[in-house]
Amino acid sequence: MEYSHRYHAYPTQEVAAELEYHIDVHRQAYNYTRYEYENVDADNIGSAYKHHYRLPGWKEEFPVFSEVNSKALQRTVTRFYQNLSNLSDKKQNGHKVGKLKWKSPTEYQSMTYSQSGFELKNTSGRHATLELSKVGDIRIRHHREIPDEADIKEVTIKKETTGEWFVSFGLETDDADLPEKPDVGWLDTSNSVGIDLGILNYIHTSDGKTVNWPDLEDEYERLRREQRKLSRKEKGSNNYEKQRVKVAKVKRRIRRTVLDYQHKLTTWLVKEYDAVFVEDLNVQSMLQGDGNARNKQDVAWRQFITLLEYKGDLYGTHVVQVDARGTTKECASCGVETAKPIWVREHSCPACGFECDRDANASLNVLQRGFSELGLGWPESTPVETALPTDTTSVSAKRVVETGSLGA
Repeated sequence: MEYSHRYHAYPTQEVAAELEYHIDVHRQAYNYTRYEYENVDADNIGSAYKHHYRLPGWKEEFPVFSEVNSKALQRTVTRFYQNLSNLSDKKQNGHKVGKLKWKSPTEYQSMTYSQSGFELKNTSGRHATLELSKVGDIRIRHHREIPDEADIKEVTIKKETTGEWFVSFGLETDDADLPEKPDVGWLDTSNSVGIDLGILNYIHTSDGKTVNWPDLEDEYERLRREQRKLSRKEKGSNNYEKQRVKVAKVKRRIRRTVLDYQHKLTTWLVKEYDAVFVEDLNVQSMLQGDGNARNKQDVAWRQFITLLEYKGDLYGTHVVQVDARGTTKECASCGVETAKPIWVREHSCPACGFECDRDANASLNVLQRGFSELGLGWPESTPVETALPTDTTSVSAKRVVETGSLGA
C-alpha cells in the first residue's frame, strides 16, 4: 500500500533560498520538457522513460540542470507526463481539456526526490533532520514516527502560498503487513453500510444515520472580508503581499478543517463496519451543474472517497465504489424509477407505495449495488422496512470534530 506522511519544515534562510533556486530550476526543466514534447520528433520522446535519455544532453547545453539532483530532475520530467496522462484520462471521460500550460514561478512551488538523494536523520526527538542532496539539512517537526515496516520511496518539499514549507514522505508498505479483510463469502451483511453523499446532510447511511455538514460560515465570512481588503491593495506592493498571505492562511484553515473532518469520519466508518459502499461520483460534472457548487467543491467528495479507500486498507475493511447513476430515482424496494427534482426530499414510490427520506432511499440502493459488486445477494432481512425518516439518527458535525468518532 502506498501512502504519505506530511511534516512542517523549518529551513534556515540560507537553505530556503537554495530550495527556492532548485525549485525554479525544476520549473524550467518542466517547461523545457513541455517544449520538447511539442517540438521534437515523437520517435525520440513520447514517454518519461524515453525523455530521461535526453537529460545528459540538457546538462551539456544548459549547465544549470547539472546543479540539481539527477534523480529529482528525472522525477520532474515524469511529473510532466503524469499531468499529461491525467489530461488524457479526463478527455476519455468526456471532459473538454486543453494543453498543459507553461508554468510561472507562482504556479510551480515543489520538487520531488525519488529513490535517492535524501536521508532522514535524528528521528529520536520532536524534531528530525532531512538531508537533501545539493541543498543541505532541513529541520522538520517530527510529530509522528514513520512505521518501521514502511519504505520511503520519495520525498517532496513544497512551499505553500502562506510562505510555509512542508515535506511529504511517499511511503510504501507490504500488503502482508496490513490487517486482512474479512473473506467476502463470510462477510456479515448486517454489518455493512451504503453511504449517500448528500446535499442537506454530509452523508446519509443505509442504517439510518445522518452526519451534518461542518459549519464553515464564519470562516467564509472572514475569507470574504480579507479578499475585499486584498482587492483594495496595489498589486505588487508590500501591503498587497502581506494581505495575500492573510487570504492564503484563511483558505488553508478551511482546507485543513475539511480534511480533519473527513479523517475522523472515514476512520469511524471503517472501524464500525465490515464493508462500506459509496457512490463513484463524477465530481467534475457535479461542479459544472447549477447551484451549490461551492459546497460540493469544499466538501471534496473525491478526497473523501480516496481517504475512505485508504482507511479501508489500513483497518481491514472492504470499501467498494458503486455506480451512482439512478440511486436517487430508483426505488430501493421495487426498483421502479421515479424522477425527483432536487427540492423534493421524500421518496414515494407510485408502484409499491414505499416511502422514506430521499437520501435514505439512495443509500439503500448503494448498499444493494455494493452487495452485487461483491457477488453477494440482497439479504433476506433487508433494511428497507426500517428506513423511514422517523428512524434516522442525526449526528452533529461538531460531535464528529470534537470526539473524532461517531460511536463515542
